[in-house]
Amino acid sequence: MTPPARRDGTPDKKQSNRSGGYRSSVRGYKPGSSRPNTRQQPQKKDEILLSNAKPAKKQNVSSTDDWSMGFLDNNDSKGIRLQKVLAQAGVASRRHAEVLIDNGRVEVNDRIVTTQGMRVDPNKDVIRVDGVRIHINEDLEYFVLNKPRGMHSTMSDEMGRSCVGDLVSEKTAAGQRLFHVGRLDADTEGLLLLTNDGELANRLMHPKYEVSKTYLATVRGEASNKLISALREGVVLEDGPAKADFAQIIDVFQGKSLLRVEIHEGRKHIVRRLFDELEFPVERLVRTKLHTVQLGDQKPGSLRALNNSELSSLYKAVQL
Repeated sequence: MTPPARRDGTPDKKQSNRSGGYRSSVRGYKPGSSRPNTRQQPQKKDEILLSNAKPAKKQNVSSTDDWSMGFLDNNDSKGIRLQKVLAQAGVASRRHAEVLIDNGRVEVNDRIVTTQGMRVDPNKDVIRVDGVRIHINEDLEYFVLNKPRGMHSTMSDEMGRSCVGDLVSEKTAAGQRLFHVGRLDADTEGLLLLTNDGELANRLMHPKYEVSKTYLATVRGEASNKLISALREGVVLEDGPAKADFAQIIDVFQGKSLLRVEIHEGRKHIVRRLFDELEFPVERLVRTKLHTVQLGDQKPGSLRALNNSELSSLYKAVQL
């Protein structure tokens, strides 16, 4: 069929395109058939292709998708990003903290974290790096006091005597919120731990954990290996047997002796009574160490905060 012509005698292209002589640019299209829909159709839900990869074996590894802490969204405004907390705690720079997380060396609440951006609550969550707990609770305070001789190990004293509480309230805003871990009698000097962490304090004082305390004792009498053996073998006191875990003679001078003694018991006046039983009365007693926390050259009456290494060591000692 000849396509209709315009008035000038030339064929009408529009009419030609409407005729069966139209050649489609769409492959497979045949004249006279309906034009195919070239727009890609979405797959039905049951036709979506899933990965053929096999799931990994179940591991104690968590991401922000399945975390059970309550901070499920990386964009959640609650909490602080894990890498920031590690950096603030002095573990590493923020960038290196991210590397630690990528390498699976960081745990939160006993679960390994490998996803960046995890948010944590510094006051609730337990964070460990390479198995060592990191202290991040901003509400808890930990101090070492070098208690002077003559000061009572109480936070207040109804009789108006000099006490630890009076000294602490002058040194820190925490003041009376702190309490002492164990006691040193008024005549004993040295390291006294102060905190408001009740769980840690109770465990440090519990005999189950056998947390060691080290003392320097100046006694009357010239000490010998016989005394060292007696201290290690132990004696029987009125409230039961007692002995030193370690004993060493430091010096002997002018009828007196200086000894280093390590003991894990916390009974009242235990070190003094132990020496009294062996007829070496104590003239001066200074606690110099609690587990790995040392008094060092800290001046009497001075207060300092525990560092992260010391605090982590105490946590580990009492299985926290």
